[in-house]
Amino acid sequence: MTAHSLGRDLSSSQEKFPAIGRATVRAPGVCGELAQGMLEQHYFLVTCPIDFYARVTVELYENGAGIQSPDNCPKSLQALEATLDFLGRRCLGARLTVSNPMPRSKGLGSSSADVAATIAATGLALGRELAPEQVAEIALTVEPTDGIMFPGITLFDHREGHIVESLGPPPPMEIVALDFGGTVDTLEFNRVDRRPLWQSLRKETDEALRLVRAGIAARDPVMVGRGASISAQASLSVLPKPRLSDVMAFAEEVGAVGVNVAHSGAIIGILLDARPRRGKSTYRQAQRAFPDAEEVHHFRLLGGGLQRVPETIET
Repeated sequence: MTAHSLGRDLSSSQEKFPAIGRATVRAPGVCGELAQGMLEQHYFLVTCPIDFYARVTVELYENGAGIQSPDNCPKSLQALEATLDFLGRRCLGARLTVSNPMPRSKGLGSSSADVAATIAATGLALGRELAPEQVAEIALTVEPTDGIMFPGITLFDHREGHIVESLGPPPPMEIVALDFGGTVDTLEFNRVDRRPLWQSLRKETDEALRLVRAGIAARDPVMVGRGASISAQASLSVLPKPRLSDVMAFAEEVGAVGVNVAHSGAIIGILLDARPRRGKSTYRQAQRAFPDAEEVHHFRLLGGGLQRVPETIET
């Protein structure tokens, strides 16, 4: 997906109003989650940020010039409006530009990245650097969200934001991700309360979280992979993935440390210890082993967090 085409053409209107600020922010996508489940009565996920970015530019104008936004990014528009409300500046006009190459509704966090980057860029355009907790608070008024606004790997309540725990920087890991087709509307998926089902899986998800938490603390890809694999298998009760067993067999064959999934998406990830630098060769092996896959991706696990993109000076 390239930069989205703009919707309502308000450029002639905006020429009449002074610009008061502009900022560009990029946000990472995710390859599903490293673990997901319930802690007490709250949902949680463990973020899996990757080197796949959305970029959002927000320009703000005085005197209410309206909002110019991409027609196909309604959540970003909601996020911009919610941020202006949060900052007490709803009367401002705005131009929103979104560039996001992530496939939609696959579990790669495309809309979470759009929304988080929009919120941060809106704040920066007004001279306000919003804290990750504030970005998450605003994002959750739009939809359930991954915790990609937080640095490092984070345990996060993606529905209500009650839990935020920094688990630490990412271990050295790569991911070969497989998309066998199909999409999941995350907003619709999360409308269903699956607490009883997740509570029935507490033994598995507690063990998965224990291993992932300990593996991140020790910077141990093997332990993280074991925990993620347990969570992936448990999630089949929530959202079946018919090819997971095939991918797990392939992962064992190539010496991967485990697998992970998008618990509310289509993506299945093969988790690799990055230190032997076998990511590219495993990517090519996966392409040959799964010719029916719609897409095969190669990612690097990284820490989350939002980054301001310096404005270029045109000459």
